[in-house]
Amino acid sequence: MKFINKHKGKIFLLIFIFFTAFTIYDTYSMESETEKKPEKTITKKEKNEEKPKEVKVLVDVKGEVNSPGVFELTENNTVLDAINKAGGLTKTSDTSNINLSKKLEDEMVIIVYSKSEIQKMNEPEIECPPCNNACIQKEDEKALLDTDKEIEKTNEKININTASKEELQTLDGIGEAKAKAIIEYREKNGNFQKIDDIKNVSGIGDSVYEKIKNNITI
Repeated sequence: MKFINKHKGKIFLLIFIFFTAFTIYDTYSMESETEKKPEKTITKKEKNEEKPKEVKVLVDVKGEVNSPGVFELTENNTVLDAINKAGGLTKTSDTSNINLSKKLEDEMVIIVYSKSEIQKMNEPEIECPPCNNACIQKEDEKALLDTDKEIEKTNEKININTASKEELQTLDGIGEAKAKAIIEYREKNGNFQKIDDIKNVSGIGDSVYEKIKNNITI
């Protein structure tokens, strides 16, 4: 006790020095850790991956819909989305002159006509007033025409499950004997399940199949 009283000043000085040194060291360590920690930066890739802002549009939906009115949607929506927003179609509606897949534009007017109105529009060709922005345009008609041509092209093919002997003989490399063999095969085994099943018919090998495969269907 005498020792402590005798050296009290020195002891307090040592404690003060130790405490000050510890505080400085701790502060320095925290600053060093902060400097080592890299700041998060947004890379170019992350910027590109940011979701693009959807552009809002106002469209006016009229006619044969359950709740006509002006609705806010986006440019990514279609005419069909706008009709659904307007409560969907009525029972008397007719969308034969409407392009339901058309993307929306701001201030677009969509008019859905009734069956009776469609019948009155320049029969037999359906036309639409220019104020109706949802009508099928010439480019849409061209797409429909191309589809019809493809269907017609498919219909020109010979159906090997239903074709007569005479029709089968119109195929390259198929004479009367092979045509009869095809008919006998399907009568005995049932309809062909795929076109290359025709190779199971006696007398029709790979070479004949290669000649006719693009002209037959089931």
